[in-house]
Amino acid sequence: MLIATAYAQGTGLPSFLDSQNALQFLPLILIFVVFYFLLIRPRQKKAREHRATLDALRRGDRVVTGGGIIGTIVRIESPEEVSIEIAEGVRVRVVRSTISSVIAKPDPAAAREAARQREQPRAKAETKE
Repeated sequence: MLIATAYAQGTGLPSFLDSQNALQFLPLILIFVVFYFLLIRPRQKKAREHRATLDALRRGDRVVTGGGIIGTIVRIESPEEVSIEIAEGVRVRVVRSTISSVIAKPDPAAAREAARQREQPRAKAETKE
């Protein structure tokens, strides 16, 4: 009779802390950890970098929109909108978040040199007249 009552008693631990139950949840926990490091964390990092790129947009940057249009930023209209020149004299306003990547950032020294070169033929033409 004493032996039957001894078997009926538990270990005193709640059932969810039982080592066998904890081992059943271990694969699920491991799968979540793997998904976090292989999928979730890199995507968050990429989104953070894209947000920083959009915040750093300046006039003269060559960009690609989400629709695949390549253009040069002419003017920052507002924190949400940007004017892009897609062809000579053709400007469109786009939402900043639709810009998918920045192709090239202008070199300030190169931009000044290009402006000087554009001015030289005009100055020569004016002196001839």
